Amino acid sequence: MPKKTDKTIEPIDAKFEDVAKKLVKADGKKTNKNTNLLPTPRGKAAAPIQAELNLQIQKQVEIDGLGMGVLTDGTPFLTARGLARLCGTHHSRIGEMSADWNSESARSMAFKVKQILLDRGLPTPEHPYIEIKQRTGVFHAYSDVVCLAVLEYYAFDAGSAIREVAQKNYRLLAGKALHDFIYTQVGYNPNHNVPEVWQQFHDRVSLTYNSIPVGYFGVFREIADMIVTLGNAGLHIDSNFLPDGSVGLTWGNHWRKNNFDKKYGERTKWEHNFPDYFPQAKSNPQDVWCYPESALPEFRRWVREDYIGGGKFSNYINGKIKQKELPPSFSQLVISAYNLDS
Repeated sequence: MPKKTDKTIEPIDAKFEDVAKKLVKADGKKTNKNTNLLPTPRGKAAAPIQAELNLQIQKQVEIDGLGMGVLTDGTPFLTARGLARLCGTHHSRIGEMSADWNSESARSMAFKVKQILLDRGLPTPEHPYIEIKQRTGVFHAYSDVVCLAVLEYYAFDAGSAIREVAQKNYRLLAGKALHDFIYTQVGYNPNHNVPEVWQQFHDRVSLTYNSIPVGYFGVFREIADMIVTLGNAGLHIDSNFLPDGSVGLTWGNHWRKNNFDKKYGERTKWEHNFPDYFPQAKSNPQDVWCYPESALPEFRRWVREDYIGGGKFSNYINGKIKQKELPPSFSQLVISAYNLDS
């Protein structure tokens, strides 16, 4: 007989059960072992190598003990504690499975979970979690595919450790239902996601919103039209291409040379931060100059006529190309975007 659920652990709440039921495919089939443990549309198993692609947490919530979220590539995940709650077990068991992931013992939980993945034609990741590096430390995200395999283990293959709550939750969330359940609970819509090529610009803009003192302007925000123009031409900002740094340095020299403090008022500094996954984030927060709004007309004229029209921007791009931080084709992209003479 299956072991009864621990008294301290409850099944998915009724409100979650209603959501989950709506997400289960209406095929009318009732089986003990649902064979629809599907890979997500990405077709990839969760592996720590993904962290090298600068994966971060895009959305995360905890609802009644179920910690869940979505990574920046769209992967839905549960936390270790959230997965344990779903399965009706203690979170230490998830930690033990992770530590024992490469065990060759056919009796180990890790071995059986990997076998479930193999039986479904899914690749087994190097680790059961995706490792996300954050400023506060390393976070382990268990993808929906791995979570379903663990849930199936506790529902049917755990022997004396089988949990009735795991059986109930598995019947509700098998197939693509867990994937959709997490999306629904965190409010994630993949169709409204920021395209990957624009994500770094989006993340930087988000961090500068309402950060600059009232009455002043910042270089990054003011050259947004330049960044968008270049992005539409195929040249997107990343950690190697930060045009606001070049513009800010050159504009600062122009400001001092012309003694603009006396003409427009003194500039001041504001606290600038890069997204956590940028290498430059190691020096966060950074003191960056911002300028009185009365100088905006001069700044815009200077960018148009001196920085871009005078060749300073082309020099910046060519310098990056010589340093092998940008490919040679970027020079032509800049020339084409601004109709500059080659």
